[in-house]
This record gives sequence, structure tokens and C-alpha cells, in this order.
Amino acid sequence: MPAPRASATGGSVVISVDAMGGDRGPAVVVAGMAESAEKNPEIRFIVHGDETELSGLIARRKVLQGRCDIRHAAGVVTMHDKPSQVVRKGEGSSMWSAIESVKQGEASVAVSCGNTGALMALSMLRLRKLPGVNRPAIACLWPSRNPQGFNIMLDVGADIRADAHDLLQYALMGASYARNGLGVKMPRVGLLNVGTEEHKGRAELRQAHDMIEAAATDSFTYVGFVEGGDLPSSRVDVIVTDGFTGNVALKTGEGTAKLVGDFLKDAFSNSIMSKFAAVLAMTSLKRLQKRIDPRRVNGGIFLGLNGTVVKSHGSADATGVSAAIKLAFTLAKSGFQDRLAARVAQSAAAPTGTEASS
Repeated sequence: MPAPRASATGGSVVISVDAMGGDRGPAVVVAGMAESAEKNPEIRFIVHGDETELSGLIARRKVLQGRCDIRHAAGVVTMHDKPSQVVRKGEGSSMWSAIESVKQGEASVAVSCGNTGALMALSMLRLRKLPGVNRPAIACLWPSRNPQGFNIMLDVGADIRADAHDLLQYALMGASYARNGLGVKMPRVGLLNVGTEEHKGRAELRQAHDMIEAAATDSFTYVGFVEGGDLPSSRVDVIVTDGFTGNVALKTGEGTAKLVGDFLKDAFSNSIMSKFAAVLAMTSLKRLQKRIDPRRVNGGIFLGLNGTVVKSHGSADATGVSAAIKLAFTLAKSGFQDRLAARVAQSAAAPTGTEASS
């Protein structure tokens, strides 16, 4: 296979893109790549999928010329495919090929809009878990009142189970992500529970509380138990929970945001006066829309693997795909994967809090 070509501007960060995953097809993925390429001249791509279709789409984007290598992959993982089937028969698919480029060291990060379960299964199969990690996690960004605009929550669906040691690992990985992905120098970590009192919650939560508290050093602060109302607050930067709870919270938040948006639309279209009020409030409404736009926080990252994988929403438009690629670019530029691996290795050797900052 040919090596990725450097862009005319001397690009140095290679992103591997599964162009065939997602609900909207490769045209939207290529459009998102073009948006990212326009903003970040250092990015170049290895694009995986149907070579004939991708060649035509990329040729129409001047900004992508000389910055893409196409790897033909005839197979496509659909949203209805079961992860177990993909693991057995997924070789030759665009998703498999995209992950393989990260495994072979050709690309720093893989990005896919495809089937989440299949993507995690293939990522675990091809990249393997970092030593010391029992269960990888999916971390998402949650709009918040913090200066960075977002909090990190993990796990949001990689595994419905998590014991105390897993939750400790999530805390360490989430803190590393906050430092390298969001630029938070001293992340504040909280453990999601049904109350903030130390005696509340399941036994594994109380045990994890003690373990995270002991592990907190000069690299992150542990604020203790947090509740659901703290997810968008400025009290915490990283929220740790199991995949079952995290996924329910994530889907509830997304549904609530859509409901509020629909209510506002109905309220402002209810009468002539309300439409007039909407015109007067247009600037404020657009500012609000931008702040809570889910496309801006598109991209869940798989943590705990020997390689970085970013999962974009399956229904993402070009703006959403561009946001996922921007996240991948930011993490690659920060050296996130090496820092995360070092952090996990240190915690496995000294889980009581003697690790150095990473």
C-alpha cells in the first residue's frame, strides 16, 4: 500500500476514516473531511471504502487534493449487524480497514460513524486492551457551565458492568483525556451516585470512592460522589460511572435537549406576536443553539485500547463529522495515546496514588 502523502502545507497528522459507516453515506463523511481539512492544514487522511465512489467524491473537493489516500474496502458494516458477526466476518470491511491503519502505525486515530457495538468489538480485537485495563470505556463530552464548555462522562456504553477497579481506571483515563483533549490542567473527577453522602450507593461504588480518593495526586482532584444534576455543572470536569448508567444518562440528555428545542420552536410559532418575539430574540437564540448544538460535541472516544478510536454519531452531518475529526486531530497532536498508556501502566504498578502526572 502507498504511504499517506503529505499535504502541500506539510501536513503531519494522519487520520484514518471509515467512509462507509453511518446513516448518511460517504458523501457526508467526505464533506466533513473537507471542512476539517479547510480548518486544519496539518491533517491528511487515509480513507477506507469503495474506491470508485470515494475517488469521485474526493475529486470534487479541491481542499482534499493530495491529502488523501484511498484504501479500497468492499465490505460495509451496517447498523443492524451484530458485533459477534462482524468479529467473525468483518475482515475486508471499511471499518476493519480503518482500524487496521491505526494498528499498523499508518494513522494516529481512526474515525467512524458506524455501528458502535461492532466498532468497539473490532477495536478490541485488532488493537487489544492496554495492559492493566479490564474493560475499555467510551467517553463522551457533555455541555456544561465549565470554562471549557464541556464535561467528560465515561463509560457511556462500552460495557454495562464495572467493578471498583474498573471505575478507578475510568477516573484515571478520564482525567488524562480532560488534560490532553480539553486542556484542563487539574481535572476534577466525580463518581456518579444516588447521593453525595459517603454511605450511599452500592458496595462497589463505595469501594471505588476510596480507591479514587487514594489515587488522586497532583494530576487530578477527586471531588467525591456527584449526582445527576452535576452532569452539566461547573463542580466537576470528569464524571465516572458504569456503561449502563452512563448510556441511559446520555440518551436521556439527548432526548431532553431535543424536546426543549421542539418546545421552543412551538412556543415561538404559536402566534404573530410570538413570531415577532422570536425575531427580536434571534441573536440570543442562535447563541443558545450554538452552545447546545449536539454536533459540536460529536465524537465519543474509546479509552483503554492500544490505539485511539473516535466514534461519531451515525446520523452526523458534515459539521458533526468535522467535529469528530477535530477531536481526533486534537488528541493526536497532544500525544494523548502515549500519555494514556503511561498513565494506565503507572496506575497498574502503583494504584494507591504514587503516579506521576501525564
